[in-house]
Order: sequence, then structure tokens, then C-alpha cells
Amino acid sequence: MTQEELLPLILKKDDKAFTLLYDMYSKNLYGIIYNLIRNHEESEDVLQEVFVKIWKNIESYNESKGRFFTWILNIARNTAIDKLRSKGFNNTQKNLSADNFVHLLDDSNKLSNMIDTIGIQEFVKKLKPKCIKIINLLFFKGYTQQEASEELEIPLGTVKTQNRNCINDLRTFLQV
Repeated sequence: MTQEELLPLILKKDDKAFTLLYDMYSKNLYGIIYNLIRNHEESEDVLQEVFVKIWKNIESYNESKGRFFTWILNIARNTAIDKLRSKGFNNTQKNLSADNFVHLLDDSNKLSNMIDTIGIQEFVKKLKPKCIKIINLLFFKGYTQQEASEELEIPLGTVKTQNRNCINDLRTFLQV
């Protein structure tokens, strides 16, 4: 079933459509969530939350504003970031054993390889150095624009403007 055939069924709240939606997008969304959270159980919980949000808020999707996949990807990314910032999640991370940190280096290499595998990294590398820094912080590391502003020691408005310009440059490379 194509996305165009699936959307009307989701809008009608067809039970089979939910299963198809999950089958079509769960692996991609889980990958995005896991790359931010780095915990399988928490990532699975967030994935469930994402699909509930998609199901409940499908009426807010507007085709003229962007692709459906982009819309659900943003829901997944934002939900994962919300989870990372939650007090409960942060408290569970405080008492991790040292063994857990050994895997962080491996995981960061895996993330780089995964990004490179889908080809995005090659396009990002073609951008200006300031764009590479901003996109890395905002999209791959999950920083807010305010956090990126503080990290890069530049005004928030500058981060917003440069982010918009960098995304437009990336769109040019991707011909989107």
C-alpha cells in the first residue's frame, strides 16, 4: 500500500491502517529515536508514544506544508528530545555503571556510519564549516537552538538565521 492510499484510511481511524502505518515506518522512526536516546527499552516506549501521537493528531497533518514522512519524523525526533530532557530520564542516567560508557564510543561510530550509509553525511560535508557545526548540533545531537547558541557562543537569532540558510543550502544539494 502506498502512502497516498494509507493516509485517507488513517484519517478514518481504520484499525488496519494503524498496523500498516506501524509496519511501514516503525524501523525508520525507531532508528531516529534510538540514535538520540541510546537505550533500547526507552526507545521502544518512545516509539509507542510516537505512534499514539501520530494516530491522535493525524488531522493536524497538512500535505501542503510537507511530506508525511517528514511530519512523523519530526514527531519522533521531538518526542525523543522531550524524553531526554525529562527529569525522570535524567535521574535514571545519573547512576549508570562505568561499563555503560565503554559502549558510547562504539555507538557514536555506529551513528556516523548509519548517517553515512543513507548518504546525508556526504551532503552535509559539502556545506560551509559553520553549517556543518549547526546541523550537527541541532539535528544529529538534538540540541535546541538556544543550546546551540550557547555552545557556539553566538546570538540565538544568528543560530536561527544560519540554520535556515544551511537547510536551504542542503535542500539545494539534495534538489528537494
